Amino acid sequence: MSELHKFLFEGLPVRGMVVRLDAAWKEILQRRATNSETGADPQPVRALLGEMTAASVLMQASIQFKGALVMQIFGDGPLKVAVTEVQSDLRFRTTAKVVGPIADGASLSAMVNVNNEGRCAITLDPQDKMPGQQPYQSLVPLYGDQHEKLEQLSSVLEHFMLQSQQIDTTLVLAANDECAAGLLIQRMPLKGEGNLAGAVTQHHEDEIGLNEDYNRIAILARSLTAQELLTLDPEDVMHRLFWEEKVLRYPALTGAEGPRFECSCSRERVGRMILSLGQDEAQAIVAERRTIEVGCDFCGMQYVFDAVDTAQVFTAAATQVPAPTAVQ
Repeated sequence: MSELHKFLFEGLPVRGMVVRLDAAWKEILQRRATNSETGADPQPVRALLGEMTAASVLMQASIQFKGALVMQIFGDGPLKVAVTEVQSDLRFRTTAKVVGPIADGASLSAMVNVNNEGRCAITLDPQDKMPGQQPYQSLVPLYGDQHEKLEQLSSVLEHFMLQSQQIDTTLVLAANDECAAGLLIQRMPLKGEGNLAGAVTQHHEDEIGLNEDYNRIAILARSLTAQELLTLDPEDVMHRLFWEEKVLRYPALTGAEGPRFECSCSRERVGRMILSLGQDEAQAIVAERRTIEVGCDFCGMQYVFDAVDTAQVFTAAATQVPAPTAVQ
């Protein structure tokens, strides 16, 4: 079960979140793996997409943006682009475009930052845009302050949060073929109970990187291993790390309220596309290939229509009752 847990440290300007994606993450991998044209992504790409998805869910839940948060990583390697999209209600989807061979265990720089030209883009696309309004986008390189290549997605995103929002952030991310998970710890500008009351008018006294409470909790968070993050329940993760801290927890977000996979593709939409081809052309394709196969460019789901399925598309369209033209 996929779930998201939010929590606060009582009396401290620090908050945290833990996300765990199980069945939803495996469905994404299965869709790509069963696509006869693309097949499964290489293991390093699958791991990167899992970390991107977990991180994007954490970031969307953190900023509570009404619209889509889109994370893209692209550059000059065999991985042309990797994309994750998370809606404000935590529906997510992810995809990647591979244009060259990727070795087992390939690093981030080997996949997308060979010549230090890789970038990470975070785009906020409002749900209800005003006329002419453009999405908000921030772009950061895949290297640090000394132009050293960053090999961990968590390091890239921590750098992004520090640059774009001046917020101390600690991220621990991990993914395999069974689970994608992440832990986020952030320093907040308010102290004590003001965090819970939603107060917004208090001078930000803590300087970046110097708050002792945040630094202590961040050290605890960084002690979490990838194996622990992938195998322990979120409650066990919090107990393992913060058993000496007083943690105030929100109810877990699961099911229809929690993170879940959803792509806009569907068999009905593919059927409408086949309908637009015209019956003669659709039947000619079936006669030549025996089936019409259409794969979603985003999630990789492959839809197969045989001769009977194709005939039903046009039969259903012919028997539909025309919509009334008068205003009801």
